[in-house]
Amino acid sequence: MSSARPSVQRPANPSNKAANPVARPDQIMDIAARQFRARGYAAVSLRDIATEAGMRTPSLYYHFPSKDDLVIAVINRGIVVVREAVTAALAALPSGTDPFARLGTAMRAHLRALHGLSDYTSANVRIFGQLPEDLRRANLPERRAYQAIWADLLSPTCAGNPEVLAVRVPFVIGALNATLEWFDPARGDLDALADQLGQVLLTGLKEQGGT
Repeated sequence: MSSARPSVQRPANPSNKAANPVARPDQIMDIAARQFRARGYAAVSLRDIATEAGMRTPSLYYHFPSKDDLVIAVINRGIVVVREAVTAALAALPSGTDPFARLGTAMRAHLRALHGLSDYTSANVRIFGQLPEDLRRANLPERRAYQAIWADLLSPTCAGNPEVLAVRVPFVIGALNATLEWFDPARGDLDALADQLGQVLLTGLKEQGGT
């Protein structure tokens, strides 16, 4: 991730209403996530984000030295919020919970977090493939940390076969993430979706030799 500070030109109109240098980092990230989700990585500039935040572009650099830094902060959060939700849900289960019950719990927690902070999670899903290689590498530690949770959850369904596990982890995560494209929580029941999708996925895993 580049840390070099790009050259910045002041807005042509210094009296523009976008002149609030005290916008908080979380506010800036919320705006960035929304814009990246809607328009993609390349189409969004720091000036676009600063304008919506009500601040001049140079003031934004106080919090995020470059667009790259802001992008990584946004897509990392899109993963972290889901990972923390899944981790907390699993930790609340009684010791010795059946592996498929643990999987169902994780799927429900993933979907709730995914749609609960959808600007961040959708931005992550949408723009990751659009990012330069160095930015994708910078996001890999967060992705791998989350994939490791699912590798542990799905391992009992793979009969110790690492090749099967390597396919199932991205398949399950991808199936859950794909709901961002077609499910609207304002028009449907998210818990019902979690139950239905979990039933389909878990039934398939059981039929293929899971525990």
